[in-house]
Amino acid sequence: MAFDKMELRDIEVWDGNFAAAQALRQCQIDVVAAYPITPSTPIVEGYAKFLADNYIEGEFVMVESEHAAMSGCIGAAAAGGRVATATSSQGFALMVETLYQASGMRLPIVLNVVNRALASPLNVNGDHSDMYLGRDSGWIQIDAYCPQDAYDLNFIAFRVSEDHDIRLPAMVHQDGFMTSHTAQGVTTISDDAAYNFVGDYKPMNDMLDFEHPVTHGVQTEEDWHFEHKARQHNDLMTKVLPKIEEVFKDFEKLSGRRYNIVEEYETKDADVCVVCLGSSVETAREVAGEMREKGIKAGVVGIRVIRPFPFAQIRDALKDIKAIAALDRSSPNGAPGMLFNEIAGSLFNTDTKALLSGYVYGLGGRDLTKAQLVDLFTELQANVDAGKVTTPLQQFIGVRGPKLSYL
Repeated sequence: MAFDKMELRDIEVWDGNFAAAQALRQCQIDVVAAYPITPSTPIVEGYAKFLADNYIEGEFVMVESEHAAMSGCIGAAAAGGRVATATSSQGFALMVETLYQASGMRLPIVLNVVNRALASPLNVNGDHSDMYLGRDSGWIQIDAYCPQDAYDLNFIAFRVSEDHDIRLPAMVHQDGFMTSHTAQGVTTISDDAAYNFVGDYKPMNDMLDFEHPVTHGVQTEEDWHFEHKARQHNDLMTKVLPKIEEVFKDFEKLSGRRYNIVEEYETKDADVCVVCLGSSVETAREVAGEMREKGIKAGVVGIRVIRPFPFAQIRDALKDIKAIAALDRSSPNGAPGMLFNEIAGSLFNTDTKALLSGYVYGLGGRDLTKAQLVDLFTELQANVDAGKVTTPLQQFIGVRGPKLSYL
């Protein structure tokens, strides 16, 4: 059955969810198996609407849970289809068991994760708790800062994930409500150009190739399990980042938009620097520019690829910074936040004399304000002037009541 093309304006006003749904349409996904959960529901609703309106040749499978959604995706990908879905928060948590199955079977599924707080207490707004929950599951994880990124990074995720040298599933993250429900101008790609960039799906080890029978999901125990996981880890660390760089360059040729594994802003001569994820990157960049007008050499590092973690790129971006703030939008529950730990690991065994501080912010959708970032950059400059960290090693930004800190 032939499907219809959609004529898009050069710039459309889309929120992050609709941008992701449009990307799924243009990639011509074969199967979306999904169970709705706020704030990611419009992504799979959008795919279903495009399918009903004859813009897609594919299947939308309504299932009974998020665990079943990813299980359906695993079956469809193993059978040889281009597969995607979306989820958030508790739904993501219910998927966790199957995430390890997908990566262990080397199935190139793309999962849009609209980041939202994890209960309890129940909260439907955005933070990075679910993003952090998935970081050891063997998936590639890429982070969008705005609706434009949510659109573009889906094409990039499919291209990387489906490459026969990679064959690992990928997540595209965006902040719940701040990105997913905020409409901005999105520069589009035509249907033909978008599909040609991703390319025809080329199955590998698919179960429906009866001339070359394969087994998925085998049991290995101690005789081969270690080797299997070590190879998967090695491929993540050695093959994925170079492939992402290659695809970023190809995407720039197509669109004129350049993405980097680590996004640097005014870091070349910076004394103080904020490292963060998601929609906070754009806010931090604006404040850093204002701080420079006040005489503080401020910079920002936004991490685009969370897994594999870009240790070398982070080290290079921060090697000359004097004071660094790691901003974690997830409750650390008695430990420093993930970004704090990963940055410390990146800089350990180097010659850096950087002063590293941790800040927890924005839990459950609480805003990170420009005023708070002004105070944060000012604290970092005070650390530089004192030659030591003058504040607690980890603080909570914007929490009501007595000021909270750890360590």
